[in-house]
Amino acid sequence: MTAEGSATVSVDQLYEELESKLRQARPNEDLTPLKEAFDFAHGLHKDQFRDSGEPYMVHPLRVTHILADMQLDLVTLETGLLHDVVEDTSIKIEEIRKRFGDEVAHCVDGVTKLSKVQIYSREERQAESVRKMLLAMVGDIRVILVKLADRLHNMRTLGSLSPERQQRIGQETLEIYAPIAHRLGMGKMRGELEDLGFRYSDPEAWEDLSRQIEAKRLSSNEFLQQMRQTIVVKLSREHIPAQVEGRIKRVYSVHQKIRRQRIGLEQVYDILGLRIVTDSVKNCYAALGVIHNEWHPIPGRIKDFIAIPRPNLYQSLHTSVIGPGGVPFEIQIRTEEMHRIAEEGIAAHWKYKEGKRGMTQDDQRMAWLRQLVEWQREMRDPGDFMSTFKVDLYREEVYCFTPRGKVIVLPRDSTPIDFAYAIHTDIGHTCVGAKVNGRIVPLRTALRNGDVVEILTQAGHAPSKDWLSVVKTSRARNKIRHVINATERERAIEIGQKSLEKEARRLGVTLSRVSKEDLEKAISDYGCSKLEDLHASLGYGKFSARQVLQRFASPAQQAEPEPEVAKPAEALPRDGKDSDLVIRVKGMADLLIYRAGCCNPIRGEPIVGYITRGKGVGVHATTCPNVTSLLYDADRKIDVEWARAGGDTFPVHLNVYAEDRPGILNQLTSILTHEDSNIRSLEASTDDRRGGDCAMVDMRIEVRDKKQLERIMSAMRRLSGIRDVERVQ
Repeated sequence: MTAEGSATVSVDQLYEELESKLRQARPNEDLTPLKEAFDFAHGLHKDQFRDSGEPYMVHPLRVTHILADMQLDLVTLETGLLHDVVEDTSIKIEEIRKRFGDEVAHCVDGVTKLSKVQIYSREERQAESVRKMLLAMVGDIRVILVKLADRLHNMRTLGSLSPERQQRIGQETLEIYAPIAHRLGMGKMRGELEDLGFRYSDPEAWEDLSRQIEAKRLSSNEFLQQMRQTIVVKLSREHIPAQVEGRIKRVYSVHQKIRRQRIGLEQVYDILGLRIVTDSVKNCYAALGVIHNEWHPIPGRIKDFIAIPRPNLYQSLHTSVIGPGGVPFEIQIRTEEMHRIAEEGIAAHWKYKEGKRGMTQDDQRMAWLRQLVEWQREMRDPGDFMSTFKVDLYREEVYCFTPRGKVIVLPRDSTPIDFAYAIHTDIGHTCVGAKVNGRIVPLRTALRNGDVVEILTQAGHAPSKDWLSVVKTSRARNKIRHVINATERERAIEIGQKSLEKEARRLGVTLSRVSKEDLEKAISDYGCSKLEDLHASLGYGKFSARQVLQRFASPAQQAEPEPEVAKPAEALPRDGKDSDLVIRVKGMADLLIYRAGCCNPIRGEPIVGYITRGKGVGVHATTCPNVTSLLYDADRKIDVEWARAGGDTFPVHLNVYAEDRPGILNQLTSILTHEDSNIRSLEASTDDRRGGDCAMVDMRIEVRDKKQLERIMSAMRRLSGIRDVERVQ
């Protein structure tokens, strides 16, 4: 961790260093507004201290140093100094606008999180703060540059917080802020955020992998130096000017590859790498020829991001080759401009001297942001918004083509349906089939790089609900939901109206005689604004018609028992008392509840209820892959919570990937014995596709809660030779 937050450096010293740094880089710029911002912020923060014990003002100053190193303009630097005054002091944003102008006020407001008073739950607070940040970014990208610098310094100084907060903030960094840096092409920022996020979100895995990489560092550096000298000589002979640097892959990137491919560290081909920076695109390709003439390339590992840049405008040639002694290593080749863009991303175009303000329409890096802002307006549920946002941020891309040669960039494993919606909403809605490379394929086919896709349409066709479990892009999912929503709502209104009329006849209630005031009160009591909404809620099964009509029935009719509803086999046991329920619906009683079989949520996991007509409330873990597909209608979502503690156990399905060696099974079962976890079933096999050196252990165990499961999985991962432990959902 960077020891930059030392309390031995005074606030005044830090500001003097900042001014000195800026005067060297910008000798002609008037820094008076910056000094005013510093004095104002220092006065407000002077009696505040961070958890580490250092003066709070050190943090805004360190953030501004990071922004100054990125050579950003004066408005951004003022925002860096002022970014916490609204959130952590009594100052209002109007005061910032009055003193420092509209631009600074807009940026400070965009960076400021929502207060805890405004939003009830942490999830809602996080979702609404991210929404606010996205909208502010559209108007001024400097908002997110300040936010990333703020997060980076917080991560560098996270050691003073409790382990629980470290884990939560580290995970949030990996899920939100590092992916945003990636989307903006800021490779250097992204890399540090990922490594720090990994270090604090999973300290044991980070420590273990860092130790393995460090053990190889000396020999790795010697090998890279040898390869570097060879490349310099070869390129010089061909009169190709170049700078050649060696690098060892970042810890988190190695961790991701090991987990994703379930391989050992020795099978990560690009852990060692060299970067060639030359003067022109022509010489990039010439250098690639020199490299392939010297060493054999690994098939399938050559990628041309110069001809087809990534959506964040990253450009380079990538190749992996087999070096001396059979050691594989990766080489990246790019121009100086490409290298600057790869390291700094969008910040490279936001230098103080260029004087840009808002987002330009032709900035490809921001296309994803425009899409996010478009669909986020349609998402009312904060949990749904955040899960889709996280998934959408950080995906590998696949490049496909229309029959006319237009490139369509989609997340990996996208389908022709995603492709259709990427072209136009109407094409997506009316899609009935697709041709890939001239052949008709099923609509659930995963597209690959280079596929030429032709969409077949039919007028009047409507999207199917089944598509929700197939599509990968949020754009396609939200467009499909919108159509299904309207259809489902119409059907629910019709069902709800009929059920209300039927129950009214049974109870002897004449609806036409109910006063308008009484009816409006009943509608309001059930969280609806109009009768149509009440009918829809009844149709979805959110509550029964009898509940609504009880207040209008006579005492004798009210005492009449409600007809029995068949209880589904998977419903949770109950004896009529809420205290005996494992899970209960918040604020409601007498609803059938069952744990969804697709994810089998366990105690301690965040859960969400989804009303299924005729079956009751299905309870899913919020991380369940089906939740995003199921919750296409917010009206069918219902709040649920874990009830009594008790001694209940929950079934969990685990897959353990390990080296095929004697004794591994005994070590795994010993961990389960130590944790007092029962084994329901266990099956071990070798994976011949990986040369027979990889074994997979498929086990179904019983656990009491999420914490016990985390202890078990963590202990298993610490065993020598374990490559991955995953919970199957």
